[in-house]
Amino acid sequence: MTGYRESTDLQLAALLSQGDRSAYTEIFERYSRVMYVYAKNLVRDKDEAEDMVQDVFTSLWDKSPRLELKGSLSSYLYSAVRYKFINLVAKKRVRTDYAEAFQLLIDEGDYNIDSYINEKELLALIEKEVAKLPEKMRKVFELSRNAGLSHNQIAQQLNLSEKTVKNHINHALKVLRGKFEVAFIMVYLLSK
Repeated sequence: MTGYRESTDLQLAALLSQGDRSAYTEIFERYSRVMYVYAKNLVRDKDEAEDMVQDVFTSLWDKSPRLELKGSLSSYLYSAVRYKFINLVAKKRVRTDYAEAFQLLIDEGDYNIDSYINEKELLALIEKEVAKLPEKMRKVFELSRNAGLSHNQIAQQLNLSEKTVKNHINHALKVLRGKFEVAFIMVYLLSK
């Protein structure tokens, strides 16, 4: 089909669901700036807004074979940006809660892990659990935590997308949180 600029959103969505890259490009050209302004008004941070919009459009392409719009394309995109914002707020709140809990532990003088378990034993236990992670996730996690590489550096080294790297790290931390208390994980991460 030619004339993507003249196509309606509904036509573009139908073409997108068939894997049409030109339709995707037209949707991106049509909506990326507007979504960026909307995201920036939500987060008040240029980089966060750019990341959110990039994630939304990456997700749109990834989900394109299964894309079923119940409303307009613009409503779908606005909802996706809003959803990313809600997730971002939730993650920041969780991070803040962990940091506050760890700081409270230190401030109250309860940071005496030796009375509960020897720190070296704890680190060995966490290392053992890290070793049980799926191979790719383990490599990504170790490059991040042990080698101190950025998400971008890991992505380049392992030929992955930065989003995949971020997902591997988040999932690894989720697995570890399920097995150990937050304070122990913080000790492990800070010991690197």
